[in-house]
Amino acid sequence: MRLGVLDVGSQSAHLCIADLAPGCAPEPVTSFKRPVRLAEATDRHGVVGPEAIKRVVAAVTEAVAVAEAHGIDAMVPFATSAIRDAANRPAVLAEVEDATGVRLTFMTGEEEARLTYLAARGWYGWSAGEMLLLDIGGGSMEIACGSRAEPAVALSVPLGAGRLTRHHLPDITPVRKRDVKALRQFVRTVISETVEELRDRPEPLTRVGTSRTFAQLARLTGAPKAKAGPYAERFLDRERLRAWVPRLAARSDAERARLRGISVARAHQALAGAVVAETAMEVLGIERLRVCPWALREGVLLDRLRALEADLAPGRVDRRDRSGAERGGADPGVTTASANVSAGAPAGASAGAAASAAANAAASASVRALPAGRGRHGPGRLHTVPWTS
Repeated sequence: MRLGVLDVGSQSAHLCIADLAPGCAPEPVTSFKRPVRLAEATDRHGVVGPEAIKRVVAAVTEAVAVAEAHGIDAMVPFATSAIRDAANRPAVLAEVEDATGVRLTFMTGEEEARLTYLAARGWYGWSAGEMLLLDIGGGSMEIACGSRAEPAVALSVPLGAGRLTRHHLPDITPVRKRDVKALRQFVRTVISETVEELRDRPEPLTRVGTSRTFAQLARLTGAPKAKAGPYAERFLDRERLRAWVPRLAARSDAERARLRGISVARAHQALAGAVVAETAMEVLGIERLRVCPWALREGVLLDRLRALEADLAPGRVDRRDRSGAERGGADPGVTTASANVSAGAPAGASAGAAASAAANAAASASVRALPAGRGRHGPGRLHTVPWTS
C-alpha cells in the first residue's frame, strides 16, 4: 500500500509518501514541503490571516499533484495546532476544501503525543525501555512516556515556539533579560502544573526530543549536520542550550538565521523554542536527550501499518457477511476490508500476490473518494482518509 501523509503545520505543509508492507518498516518514496508560515500570520486573537490561508491552499494543491503523480492509494491529510486552535478554523478548513477538494482534519494534542511516541518507539525499539518524549511544535508541546508500544501518558500543552513568541516576546531585538525570565517562568509553571501524571512513572531509560525545533537546537549546540544522515547520533545538552539563550536574545532574526542549524523560516521563534526546550528539560530533570529523526508523520505511517497488519493477520475472522454489510463497528482509522488474505486474488495466485491484493482491497475499503471535479484547482480523483482519533 502506498500512503501519503500530509501534515499542515505552523511553518510548512509537508507531504510524506511511503510504501507500507506487513513486517517491514515504512519505505520512503518521496517527500514534498512548502512553507505556509501560519505562526507568523496568526494574530494575538488567534485569527489566521488571508494571505496565509492562500499559502495553505497553494501548498495543498501542489501536494495533491505530487501524490497523484506518485500513484498513492490513499492520503491522510491533517492539520496540527496552528489550524486546530485558530479562532477562524472553520473558515480556513472550508476555504482549503473548496479550493482543493481536500478536507483537512485534525487530531487532538494528546493524539499527536501518542503518535509521536509511536514513531520514537519504532525508531529506537524495545531497547529504549521506559521512554520520555518531548516534541515542540509551533502551537503546542507534546509530552509522552511509557515502556510499551502505546504510551502510558500522553499530554499536550500550549507551549509551541510560535505561540510563545506571539504572546510572550516583543517584536524588537535585543530581547530584554526580564522578558526572557518571564517567559521561562511561564513555561516552568505550565509544565509543573501539567506533568503530575509523570510523577509515578519509573525513571526513564531513554529521553527523546523530536521535531524541527529540537533538531535545529541540537545542531546549534554542536550536533552533526543533516547531511550526516538520519543514523548519525544527535544529542541536545541542556547546559549548552542554556548558554545559547542570551545569545539568541541578543540577535535579530537575520542574525539568528546565519547561525548553524537555524533556518530563516524559524529564526523568529528560535528564542522561544530554546527557552521552552531548556526549561522543560530542567523541570523534567533531563540533562541530555537524544534527537529522533522520526516524529508525527512517521507515527501516522506506523499506525496505519499496524492497522494493515491486523487486517492481514492469519486467521482473522472476516468482518463482513456475504452481502458485504459490516458486522459491527471498526476501530477508528482501521481498514474495514475482509481479513482473508486471498480476497481479490485470482485462483492459483501466490501468497505474496494474495497479500498484495488484500492490502489493496483494505486500502480501497478505508478511503473516501472525492467527487470528480471537486475543488477549484484539484482534479478530485485523490482518495483521502479523514483522520479519526
